[in-house]
Amino acid sequence: MKFTCTIDINAPRDKVVSTFLNPNKQHHFQDGFIRKELLSGRINEVGTKSKLIYKKLELIETIQLNNLPDAFKGLYEHKHTTNTMHVTFTSINAETTRYASEIDYIKLNGFVIKMMMKLFPGMFRKQVDKWMRQFKNYIENE
Repeated sequence: MKFTCTIDINAPRDKVVSTFLNPNKQHHFQDGFIRKELLSGRINEVGTKSKLIYKKLELIETIQLNNLPDAFKGLYEHKHTTNTMHVTFTSINAETTRYASEIDYIKLNGFVIKMMMKLFPGMFRKQVDKWMRQFKNYIENE
């Protein structure tokens, strides 16, 4: 399953990108986020692996592309799902940035997650939309 979510943020692209890259701010806009632990590589470089720890789950992030401020792509592995996230940041004008996130679920492990994906595909998109709205609100009110 693949989908794209887009939101316009009333802030300059540099501010949006620096917030996106800062794991110390992530708990402000991603519910349940606790911390990011470097596993291998160098922070924000292609090939780097990190563990993203949330209250209810853990993910392994592998950076596949970091061409920021324009684009970023990561691979996210969980025991039930594997997906990629390709993010772009486009300056609409000096004070507005378009944030687009393309999510592609490439592997589902287990009956329950496969059924959830078939029966409630919008649930996955709603979570991404929610985090993007929270990201926008955090940046605009910071």
